[in-house]
Amino acid sequence: MRTPDLITSAIANTFRSKTRTILTILAIFVGAFTLTITNGLGTGINRYIDDTVGAIGASDVLTVTKPAADAATASDGPAEYDPDSIEGAQQGPPGTSATLTALTPDDLTALGEIDGVLRVQATKSISVDYIQHSDGTRYVIGMGSFIPGQSIQLSEGTEPDQDSSELQVVIPESFVEPLGLDSARDAIGQTVTIAVSDAERTQHLVDATVTGVSEETLTGGTNAVPNEALTDALFDAQNVGVPEDQQDRFAQASVWFDTNSSDQQITDLKDRISDAGYTSTTVADQLGTFKAVIDAIVLVLNAFAVIALLAASFGIVNTLLMSVQERTREIGLMKAMGMGSGKVFGLFSLEAIFIGFLGSAIGVGIGMLVGGAVSSALAGGLFADLAGLTLIAFDPLSVAVIILAIMGIAFLAGTLPALRAAKADPVESLRYE
Repeated sequence: MRTPDLITSAIANTFRSKTRTILTILAIFVGAFTLTITNGLGTGINRYIDDTVGAIGASDVLTVTKPAADAATASDGPAEYDPDSIEGAQQGPPGTSATLTALTPDDLTALGEIDGVLRVQATKSISVDYIQHSDGTRYVIGMGSFIPGQSIQLSEGTEPDQDSSELQVVIPESFVEPLGLDSARDAIGQTVTIAVSDAERTQHLVDATVTGVSEETLTGGTNAVPNEALTDALFDAQNVGVPEDQQDRFAQASVWFDTNSSDQQITDLKDRISDAGYTSTTVADQLGTFKAVIDAIVLVLNAFAVIALLAASFGIVNTLLMSVQERTREIGLMKAMGMGSGKVFGLFSLEAIFIGFLGSAIGVGIGMLVGGAVSSALAGGLFADLAGLTLIAFDPLSVAVIILAIMGIAFLAGTLPALRAAKADPVESLRYE
């Protein structure tokens, strides 16, 4: 029997017992469907994280902080008061007393002298009371920081000009309507008032021009982002009444390194910064936590899918063993007519592979349809604020791997029945009643 005839015969024999075969295919379908959805979930979220990192830019910048001296032992009991700590800048988990130590000009100088560091810039922390447009409602808002080289994901407008003396700000998209602005486009060029209180609890009002409206992303998008001129104006107002020697205290700083640095060189730089008593992370490091969580969830869900496939493999074994028993005389006849054991083995193996292909193809196909529909629904509803997020995305290579892997499992499951058929004695098989 030629190979094409062998394949045709295997496909035809698969549905001799339709009910048994369909039930086996359904069992495989469950595993394939689950694998498709879970892998699509991991692909979609990780792709969004990668796109976010790429859009943000500033890949040559490390965010550096200085952990408190008692950070490692804070969970053992109350932390000793440290006048150099940054109030509210908690580094440990909720309930612990580990805080960050303030960075001073001396720290900035020390960071600048570390091998591989090109430039250091302190991040000025600003606590805003509220933001207001015209005489409208006042809203609490956070004030972020803008790192040169970084990009803000905007829905409208442009980034604030860091070289301009004009006070400029980018506001979050979620604040547009509450502030009384008709749309993100209409917000561009409008003036907003930002209030900040100094050390003597005197409130200062600073007017700024809106240059852009930011989208909400995994990295934020819920804070206003000022240009350098506005940052300085708010920082100076906030420090009125603060002793001069206490003004230059920063929670963190940005450290620039060579854009051509390899991953190993960046790791070595982080180690040198750590040896100097500081901690450092890149944007990719910070979003890597999201990736790790998502990958762990996907791994657990994939484990359930694999269990379903293992259960389905027993169904394949049962289906083919019953088929071998029912076709004993037929097997004897084929062997008596000169069909070798190898081709008999191949015939039943092809049946197992075909069952695996049907179950996986149907499961993957329906999984992609359901995943696409769910992703579209969530993108227009629950995750509407996360522009560009495709929660469940499908990679052609991953889809092909799922189908081939399930066909491989089906082949292994069909090995025992196929071997039993191949070893059948033609004389005894023909006598079988």
